[in-house]
Amino acid sequence: MIIIKRYRWFTGVLRLLSQDTYSNFKLLNYTAMNFRPCIKVYSSSAIQHNKYKNETNSNMQKNTYSLLKIENILAHVKSVSLQQNRYLSIAAKLVNNASPKVQPYMKLMRIDKPTGSWLLFWPCGWSIALAAPASALPDLYMLALFGIGAFIMRGAGCTINDMWDQDIDKMAERTKDRPLVIGQITPKQSLIFLAGQLSLGLLILLQLNWYSIFLGASSLGLVIMYPLMKRITYWPQLILGMTFNWGALLGWSAIHGSCNWSICLPLYVAGICWTILYDTIYAHQDRVDDIRIGVKSTAIKFGENTKFYLSGFGIVMIASLITSGILTTQTWPYYTALGLIAAHINNQIYTLNINNPTDCMKKFISNQNLGMILFIGIVLGNLMKKSILEKENEVKETRHQDIILNEIKNRHNL
Repeated sequence: MIIIKRYRWFTGVLRLLSQDTYSNFKLLNYTAMNFRPCIKVYSSSAIQHNKYKNETNSNMQKNTYSLLKIENILAHVKSVSLQQNRYLSIAAKLVNNASPKVQPYMKLMRIDKPTGSWLLFWPCGWSIALAAPASALPDLYMLALFGIGAFIMRGAGCTINDMWDQDIDKMAERTKDRPLVIGQITPKQSLIFLAGQLSLGLLILLQLNWYSIFLGASSLGLVIMYPLMKRITYWPQLILGMTFNWGALLGWSAIHGSCNWSICLPLYVAGICWTILYDTIYAHQDRVDDIRIGVKSTAIKFGENTKFYLSGFGIVMIASLITSGILTTQTWPYYTALGLIAAHINNQIYTLNINNPTDCMKKFISNQNLGMILFIGIVLGNLMKKSILEKENEVKETRHQDIILNEIKNRHNL
């Protein structure tokens, strides 16, 4: 008996996918090439027919199941891509629309990725706000000055990092398109550009008092040293934390002319723990590439125990912030903010998927909101000090009046 069966390979569904999404799944190219109608003729008995029928149905079911899984994955990738385009930051759009001559330098400064500038600024903002007098807003001029300084020095730090890591960056998937790697900027041009950035940074630093000028200048060694640490130790995030949170010391000295170390050191330690936390999450994006290349990070050091270690750093961070709050007589808005921050950190760690780069990036970016929450808590806490001081003054005035009345009564009795 001759049975004619005509069937098609289901891999033709790949034609419906966009070219960009398809390129991300090169492993499907092999199956895509097999898309063709084909006719096969089998001569067999009824038993043989049933045998082939069962085998064919089984294979088709497996192919259908695999293709459904592929379709789900591709649909997820397309939805993520659409969300990224929808929420593309203003900074990224600004860089993308910039002149081709200027764009490489903007990318070298990471202007299209402003999260780093916010993470550098917030410790400065916390310190300036804590240093403000009771019931007063923080110094707006200083906030603006430190904001510009954070933007410039973060760009300078990125330039130094890319100059040190040029050979490493070309071997990592996430960094292989950086301007120095692909030759849009030469090492000489990047050095000249760095000199300009550092000059602007020095100009801003010179607006502060002499104590702050020397204190700020002393951080330059950490800025230069940080990119080398990943070649030496599994703790480059510690050096980054010491560098990124120098503003916790500098902000207070800019207001008062020197550091109150009992207040500034706990704030500095809190910032360091915070940086280790968010940058370890960030480093998990490159963990596979880093192991292959031979560079080190806390993400590699902690491995599958990352959540345990990050929980410890989160606890130290909150404890240090409580210490600074007590020493500056902070009020309930400050401690409410700390409660929100503790909840935020707990959620970050509990829901973190270290094997999902998209989730790691999302968690990392969310830390700029954490910094803002603490800043608002400090400002509101300072403003609330006014009502508390007024109540304390009323109590003192009442006691003073009672003392005077008692003295008058004693005199009358005499």
